[in-house]
Amino acid sequence: MTTETTTEKPGISAAIIVRDGRVLMVRRRISEGELMWQFPAGGIEPGEVAEDAAVRETLEETGLTVKAIRLLGERVHPKTGRAMSYTACEVVDGEARVADDEELDAVAWVAHSKIADHVPYGLFGPVQEYLDAALPH
Repeated sequence: MTTETTTEKPGISAAIIVRDGRVLMVRRRISEGELMWQFPAGGIEPGEVAEDAAVRETLEETGLTVKAIRLLGERVHPKTGRAMSYTACEVVDGEARVADDEELDAVAWVAHSKIADHVPYGLFGPVQEYLDAALPH
């Protein structure tokens, strides 16, 4: 019997949440390289699918209850090298706030025209396409 040791970090699942013509972004306390503003996100736990992780992390970080609509895409993040999954979600209940103040220092509902101000290096193609269709601009 062989035991495999893996040093691979778990994949990260991000929630793309649109409400009232804006998308929810969070500001991390610890900057990961250039990343400051990003979508609610966190590690996918063993046995968990990306969509469930996006829903769980959103609740933990922002206190917002959401439901997954569909997986938008997956990639290896060009800045962090982490495996990323992006799930479109819709709000079920609650108001977004900083629920995990060890990880976050701010939340914001961002209009389409302001996304580039928050993420100057651009979004993952399928996420940008989804927001182009979902947000007024």
